[in-house]
Order: sequence, then structure tokens, then C-alpha cells
Amino acid sequence: MTTTTGCVSCGGTVAPDGYCWHCGTGQPGFRARLEITADNGAAGVSDRGLRRGVNADAVALGMVDTWTLGVVCDGVSMSPRAERAAQVAAETGLVALAATLRGGAIPEVALVGAALRAGRAVCALAESVHAAPACTYVAGICGPAGMWAGSVGDSRAYWLPDEGPGMVLTEDDTADDEVLAAWLGADADEPAPRIRSHRPRGPGWLLLCTDGLWRYLPTAESLRATLCGPSGLDNARSLVGYALDAGGHDNVTALLMRAQVGVEPVLPTAVTTMHGRNQSAAMDPGVS
Repeated sequence: MTTTTGCVSCGGTVAPDGYCWHCGTGQPGFRARLEITADNGAAGVSDRGLRRGVNADAVALGMVDTWTLGVVCDGVSMSPRAERAAQVAAETGLVALAATLRGGAIPEVALVGAALRAGRAVCALAESVHAAPACTYVAGICGPAGMWAGSVGDSRAYWLPDEGPGMVLTEDDTADDEVLAAWLGADADEPAPRIRSHRPRGPGWLLLCTDGLWRYLPTAESLRATLCGPSGLDNARSLVGYALDAGGHDNVTALLMRAQVGVEPVLPTAVTTMHGRNQSAAMDPGVS
């Protein structure tokens, strides 16, 4: 259904995707709170936070047989239409990841290829290198053979086991002063995600998240201590809720995928994609 409310920036017409037809500004109430779930218990929550006008985070979740796939992106705040960059990257990355796995590729190859496809999609949004939407990117694959993660920028993947020590599975692309050194966008180099795999000995969660979460909970131990039980959605809500209670200075996104320990792997043959639902239009203030 077409929205008739005027744009908060220029007063123009707002399109169904939450952007102004005239100036391209994202509207504050669009995608303020998103929750996404899968039949196998994987779930994600993305929240605008308490200080941002627009949610420039994006999350995508899918399944290919016994594999669970996820992508989380964070729009670079200093770039134009950062929220569009994140959304396009997440959706493109998930589709490419699923298609490549379904074609028989190994997870490492699928993750690299999906990041490249997502990067090209974000580049296509740019009017020029001086007006280039940009975002960070992290993707993960979780299944009976283990888990894999790769990132560009400072969105992260963590392994949070039910028992034993957890770990960060990604490495931030930042300089010494924490300024981003890599991202997706026409003003960036071609994506070169570092892929890391892990084969757990027990059950747990693969977490993908943006810096709106990990800056409040930077360690695997602190993240795991915030989980509240066996439900992926409840745990994602708990993580995001912690960040909001701690100040919510940035957009906050958490995506949790359950490790399937002791299940025989199945060759990927089909893909099912889950889409988030907009819950609130606005809100008040062994490694291999």
C-alpha cells in the first residue's frame, strides 16, 4: 500500500519502501523494529535504537536443507542512503549465498562469492564515487558440518557455545583509531572477506551482529551471559534489549543461528528465504 505521508526532509511523496520519491531520504518510522524467524529456531532482531532517526541496519535469514544462512549489514552513517546500501547488500548476499551452496560450492567459496555480489549491488546504487552508499557486511553459514563466517568492515560473528569458551569468528577491518578500513561501496576496494570456520563439539549459537550491539557487549562471554534460554527469538530480543537499556546510541541488530551438532550433513538442494516483519512504525526514546 502506498504511503501518503510527506517526506520528513522535503515534503515529497514517500514510496512503499520507505524512501522519498523526490530526494531519496529514508523515513524515520520505516523499519524501526524488525523481527525475523526460521522454522529451525534461527531468529534475528533489528532495532533503530534510541538516538537514530533511521534504522540503517539490515538482516536476512534463509535455509538450504540443513544449512542455515544469515547476513547482517550496517549502513555507514557518513554515506548517502546508507540504509538502502545495507538492505540491498543483505538481500543480495543471502540470495547469492543460497544459490552458490545449492549449486554444490563449499561454504568458503560461497561466502566469498556472495560478498562480491553484494559489493557490486551496493556499487550500483552510487551516482558517483563521491556520492556512494556504503555498508559493512557479515555473513554466516551454520550446519551439521560446522559453521563458517566472513565479514567486511566491523560487523561481527561470534560462536556462543552452551558450555565452554566462546570466540569472535571475524576480524574487524579498522585502523588503529577504529576508523573503517574496508566496506562495501563504490568508493571502496573490491571486497576481500576473511573466512573462518569452526567445528563445535557441543551445541550453541552462531551470532551475527552490528557494532550497535558488540560495543556494549564486546566479548563472547558477555554476550552469552545475556542469552535467556533456548529460544532464538527470545535470545535475540534479550541481546538487543540490553543494548537499548544501555543507551541505544546506534542501530542494533542480532541474528542467532543454532549449531546442529551430531546431524549428518545433507547436500543442499533447495532454499527457503524468510522475510522480516515490521513490528513498530516508530519508537520512543577447534578452529580450522
